[in-house]
Amino acid sequence: MSGVNSKKMRVVVLGGGTAGWMTAAGIAKLLPDLASVDLIESQDIGIVGVGEATLPHIRGFVERLGIDEAAFMKATHATYKLGIDFRDFGRIGESYIHPFGSFGEEVGGIGFHHYWLELQRQGLAAELGEYSLAVAACRANRFTPPAQDSSLASTYGYAYQFDATLFGPFMREFGTSIGVTRHEGLVVDVERDPESGDVTALLLKDGRRIEGDLFVDCSGFRSLLLGQTLEEEWEDWTHWLPCDRAAAMPCTHKTSDIRPYTIATAMPAGWRWQIPLQHRMGNGYVFSSAHLDEDAACEALRKAAEGDPLADPRILKFRPGRRKHSWSHNVLGVGLAGGFLEPLESTSIYLAQMAITYLIEMFPQDGKIDPRDRDEFNRLVDMEYDRVRDFLILHYHATTRDDSDFWNHVRTMQVPDTLADKLELWKRAARIEKYSDGLFYDASWIAVYIGQGMLPDAHDSRVSLPDPGRVSGAMDNLRKEIASQVNAMPGHMDYLKSEAARLAEAA
Repeated sequence: MSGVNSKKMRVVVLGGGTAGWMTAAGIAKLLPDLASVDLIESQDIGIVGVGEATLPHIRGFVERLGIDEAAFMKATHATYKLGIDFRDFGRIGESYIHPFGSFGEEVGGIGFHHYWLELQRQGLAAELGEYSLAVAACRANRFTPPAQDSSLASTYGYAYQFDATLFGPFMREFGTSIGVTRHEGLVVDVERDPESGDVTALLLKDGRRIEGDLFVDCSGFRSLLLGQTLEEEWEDWTHWLPCDRAAAMPCTHKTSDIRPYTIATAMPAGWRWQIPLQHRMGNGYVFSSAHLDEDAACEALRKAAEGDPLADPRILKFRPGRRKHSWSHNVLGVGLAGGFLEPLESTSIYLAQMAITYLIEMFPQDGKIDPRDRDEFNRLVDMEYDRVRDFLILHYHATTRDDSDFWNHVRTMQVPDTLADKLELWKRAARIEKYSDGLFYDASWIAVYIGQGMLPDAHDSRVSLPDPGRVSGAMDNLRKEIASQVNAMPGHMDYLKSEAARLAEAA
């Protein structure tokens, strides 16, 4: 046994909170024979915690770790999430839902949206969202998990909306139960090897010295190891994503019904979120400090928020972008230490989870870091960030709004070449760039393009319909089947209560 232990790589995670404890728990659970895990966190350093919305990928992470979903939801006051309702982004007064699911189904190798575009051109199609089970369930405030087959009931996924200040402690309890060693303390010095430049140990304020072979920086925007110590350059994307502040304020629920989706409402200098948790409503105004000052943002949030305030608004500051290299020497940045875009589309936890997943897949097998693995990790992380960045920019750029300096700026700004190519592909032929891995597939892009009024000049010529009435009838039948299935679903609150009752009975 001692021989096995001596081969383990000593992993030191700096920082608790969501990213730190997800990293520590993931490595301890999935690589028990390859790594020992120490985590350092200080109660003197607060965490960035507001009502947190996620993407469906978080479910896979929770399942892989063997965490019971109902227990996790109870501990974090979580609700289910089927999508995001975007309001006033393309035009004031218009809205659409970006669902965690598909629109219709592919026919003859041709995407459903091409048929919809042809029928819409002929005035025979309903609004696109009516062909999505996830959208219909959102609008009806209903929820049940998707079927595990190939039926219509399997054509959607779901995520969670939870209290981020409770998620970290939940993961801490789980992590320590599976072997993570937690150290309470403040890091005052970082020791490095004079030849390689690798970090060798972290010195705590009380004199303790925590040695390691691989260090994961989860110290938030401070980025003590990757940013401050290794001086890894930050790529600033504020020119494309100008929102750099968020005013956050919790409120009581205005009604007893809880929506199974997040609401994002465009505002004169950014956008406002509403994230329903079991015990309260999370509200926030994400804004550009170049276009609105903090006091005015807080006042706008107070006026717009639903329910009674449970605390005064607090300001969170951030800078959209990422480190030039997420893995440098023997230090990786996960979460805010490695990069952050902005809260739109709830990508923050996904990007942390993505980095953890790649680390686990490329974890050193012999205790030594292979530069080729480090390079591949950086390539994959950069690709994910770039794709997510483009998708977020699309929400701002695809607009006709000209009612404020902010919207005039984002509507007319030059976008990255990668996004410009995607926009041209859509405009010319209603096509979506294909890729096998990553985030935001066809349905996501289609939801935003069409939802914000970007109809293409042409679509797949193979859908020239000899009998459009027949296809229209089939699409009407799909709408009826969707309505029937949604009517059979329990209400979101009813399902939450039934899961709570099941958990109590099991206990």
